[in-house]
Amino acid sequence: MKFLEHAGQYFVLLSKVFAKPEKYILYYRQTIREVEKLGINSFGIVVIISIFVGAVITIQTNYNLENPLLPRYLVGVTVRDSLLLEFSSTMVALILAGKVGSSIASEIGTMRVSEQIDALEIMGVNAASYLILPKIVAAMFFFPILSLLSMFVGIFGGYLTCLLTDILSPSDYIYGIQYIFYPHYIGYSVTKVVFYSFIIVTMSAYQGYYAQGGALEVGRSSTKAVVYSSILVLLANLILTKLILS
Repeated sequence: MKFLEHAGQYFVLLSKVFAKPEKYILYYRQTIREVEKLGINSFGIVVIISIFVGAVITIQTNYNLENPLLPRYLVGVTVRDSLLLEFSSTMVALILAGKVGSSIASEIGTMRVSEQIDALEIMGVNAASYLILPKIVAAMFFFPILSLLSMFVGIFGGYLTCLLTDILSPSDYIYGIQYIFYPHYIGYSVTKVVFYSFIIVTMSAYQGYYAQGGALEVGRSSTKAVVYSSILVLLANLILTKLILS
């Protein structure tokens, strides 16, 4: 019954979020701010993690390809497909769930316990829509860009590894990157990220919007936001992979 109660509250919140805005210009300005806060400020962590993951996948794949009958360019193929199919979509989404999700939950939760949301509603403002809708739009627009950035940076990280070490020649790596490339892998990855961004923002906002108590409860709502968002992202990954690739 607790699950049904939370599910009902979640969809009631979504109905408020997607109500018709009173002044579009205010939502536009708020969306631009959220693009910077949720997207641009996440550039650094995505770049750093992606470049190291690309390097690690290159080293581990090379280590496991001990059979002399297997061509060396398979290292590049493995790095490319690993990044495009899984890491740059699902793993990046889990990273953003930790960074962005906790931030959203704590921000809205603090506004709830400090009665700022109540003040907005007293003034006739649809607080749910004003606070959450710009975050959803910003995330669904910019998270796919971060995913594409992760793909390129991860592949470049593998290339740097080949340049700085002698595990594989850069020419073999580049040949593997180009070998039997399926462009729809990129579309598949970006499609998943769009769904993930919606899940992360709405679930984190839900946890913050219904926070009660004081600072301790805000901290708990942030933790719940990260945990539940991560679980739902993994569940969505399973469903979308089955629907799109099967």
